[in-house]
Amino acid sequence: MQFIKGMDVSMLKELEKHGAAYYLEGKERDLFEILRIFGVNLIRLRLWNNPYNENGESYGGGTNDLETTLELAKRAKDQKLKIMLDFHYSDFWADPAKQIKPKEWEGLNGEELQEAVYCYTKDILSRMRDENVLPEFVQVGNEVTNGLLWPDGKLENTKMMAAFLKAGIRGTREVNPDIKILLHLDFGTDNEMYRKWFGAITPYELDFDIIGMSYYPFWNGSMEALVYNMNDISKTFGKEVLVAETSIGYTTDPLGCNGVVFSEELEKNTPYPATKGGQEQFLQDLCNAVRSVGGHRGIGIIYWEPEWLPIPECTWAKRIGCEYMNDTAEVGNSWANQALFDASGNANQALVNLGEM
Repeated sequence: MQFIKGMDVSMLKELEKHGAAYYLEGKERDLFEILRIFGVNLIRLRLWNNPYNENGESYGGGTNDLETTLELAKRAKDQKLKIMLDFHYSDFWADPAKQIKPKEWEGLNGEELQEAVYCYTKDILSRMRDENVLPEFVQVGNEVTNGLLWPDGKLENTKMMAAFLKAGIRGTREVNPDIKILLHLDFGTDNEMYRKWFGAITPYELDFDIIGMSYYPFWNGSMEALVYNMNDISKTFGKEVLVAETSIGYTTDPLGCNGVVFSEELEKNTPYPATKGGQEQFLQDLCNAVRSVGGHRGIGIIYWEPEWLPIPECTWAKRIGCEYMNDTAEVGNSWANQALFDASGNANQALVNLGEM
């Protein structure tokens, strides 16, 4: 398999709506074309079931419903890029702190909820097949460290959690058995957590191919710890491993945005300076680290939201989205200083040199 150099650009449609543009040698070009030219070979897209309130207002964060996903997938396929579809099985963000059932499924439990996951997965992928944008990779759940579809599928309810994952896997396999399926947890340096989680689901014999890990060096620690975990987990459970999300700042300047995550304090947590050169060195080291995993089981990396330019209106959530999730975090453009493009839409050297990594 070709080493994956992927990008999650799920915010793109919203960014472009607010004026984002990307340039190559001073000329505006389609983002997907620029990514392909610089060596990107896979696009990851998240999917939310129904990211709108009862009045039809978007929760924000990219409004990644099916139509948005199809539009972005077609643009990726036009550039001969592979696609990874990331099912959140939620109407908005799903991660270890929140896995909210879609509104349409709120009254479902047990086998009815399993059937909903199966039918939804199969229907979405059938539509994508019909539109000639069938993904080569499918992520069943997003950062399911603590389970999915709470409260039914919480980690402590391992049997039910595994049943939901199995339903998504079955729906995927029935559309195309050759799709590579990954299960994705956060905190890629936590070996104990990965051993415990995958050990717990092993008796349920889930039919998946790849273990996906999030690795944010400013939160998760050293690259050496990541490599140790990737080696141990891939060997122990006989699966390929992928850094399914990663990023790092190229500056600590918030670039005029509110709620920016990457800061001078977080910069101190890594050996990489918050410069364009530091960002490039991080990506080079990460690619080398994943390639070093034994048995050629380290298959690639995916950078999270490299196109998120400092447009203040492009926030991770709108106020109604925060209210839906009961989240008190500051609303704002939280990611602009971790993009692989500068504030003017020109590629940083980390992206320009990606093809050589």
